[in-house]
Amino acid sequence: MKLTIIGAGPGGYETALSAARHGIEVTLVSDGPLGGTCLNEGCIPTKALCRAAEVFETCKEAAQFGIDTSCTFDFQRVMARKEAVVSQLRDGVAFLMKHKLITLVYGRARFVDAHTVRVALAEGGETEVVADFIFVATGSEPASLPIPGAELPGVVTSREILSLSEIPARLCVIGAGVIGLEFASVFASFGTEVMVVEYCRDILPRFDVDLSKRLKQSLSKRGICIETSAQVQEISRVGDALEVHYLQKDKPCSVVADRVLMAVGRRPALSSMNFDEAGIACDRRGVKVNGYMQTSIPSVYAFGDIVGGMMLAHAATFQGLRALNHVLAGQPAEGAVDAIDLSLVPAAVFTRPEAAMVGMTEEECKEKELAYKAFKSFYRANGKALSLGEPDGFCKILAGAEDGRLLGCHLFGAHAADLVHEVAALMSKGATLADLQALIHAHPTLSEVIQAAAHA
Repeated sequence: MKLTIIGAGPGGYETALSAARHGIEVTLVSDGPLGGTCLNEGCIPTKALCRAAEVFETCKEAAQFGIDTSCTFDFQRVMARKEAVVSQLRDGVAFLMKHKLITLVYGRARFVDAHTVRVALAEGGETEVVADFIFVATGSEPASLPIPGAELPGVVTSREILSLSEIPARLCVIGAGVIGLEFASVFASFGTEVMVVEYCRDILPRFDVDLSKRLKQSLSKRGICIETSAQVQEISRVGDALEVHYLQKDKPCSVVADRVLMAVGRRPALSSMNFDEAGIACDRRGVKVNGYMQTSIPSVYAFGDIVGGMMLAHAATFQGLRALNHVLAGQPAEGAVDAIDLSLVPAAVFTRPEAAMVGMTEEECKEKELAYKAFKSFYRANGKALSLGEPDGFCKILAGAEDGRLLGCHLFGAHAADLVHEVAALMSKGATLADLQALIHAHPTLSEVIQAAAHA
């Protein structure tokens, strides 16, 4: 069997490796650096900055641990380390792609028919690639508000802000989703005066409201100003600075900043390929697929950001595996069983403190009229959290009122992004609150906040 994969982000290159392990010949087409958005201008570089911010904050708080030290900050070295981390991981992906069954092609692909793509090669010229199946994982691009002034110099997206040469004194972030809040948290740690303007009533609109409110309070205590229910109207130039104009409850307001980060989400990169000409059904949310990630053309599959919905690197990886398993299931000699549950996708926000969730929110339980109970515990009662100097946070677990089945987990606090997977693993096996209560947790650990919530 031959397979063409278009897009070398986590979904594309991980699926290529898995396919090669099953003996499939893979042609991986990459229109840009290996690793896609996640590795080059998303998850990895932002986490490198988050770590720098965390270390800097810890240095500033050293006195509470009896340590007397002066903190100096070199933004150029921070950015250089970020690039080094990205480069090292990119080289690692390139090494993995040297598998004997994987052919890596750099260029831009377009459909010729249901089994053929034509690639405009990066080094010049063209080539055609024919395969039994084609997987599309071409990702997304930063979205922008269609407002006057969005194109002004100094207005940046999550892509350009990663290349700043100096720390802005004042930063206005438009959008309080994951991307906007992570950058707001990082630059606040670096000493920037940060203001966040969000259209919705709460920050992190897709997260549990309880968690969103607690995170907002925490960020506000750190000096980050957050305005919700605010509709941005225009961005204008004021001398060397920028002024963001917005309406809040019909009241005209504005904020002046040196840089404006447009963080209103991402959109599927539909214009990068000729989907309409190829007869692949799409809408404004992305390429249309069924539960197996199969498009309107049976031999063509799509996954990751290009299909909209969960625009997360790990979601793309497992959607790619779902597509591969569906293909393999039709090949008697290479049959595959698919145990992937795409309804259980953990999400994390690497602010300080972190936030994470898996499963249903309380709002979703109420909308679906599910009988549930909520159980809470707090970091301030956890010995490890107090020892770390990280008392801010909580854990909330949702369970069925009748059967006790775990429905969701919402964490806010140190290492929340790591802790949430314990509950995700239990949920994947249909575990109940009683099952969680019976699990012995090491003491003293942060994971005990989960056990404490189960026993609340």
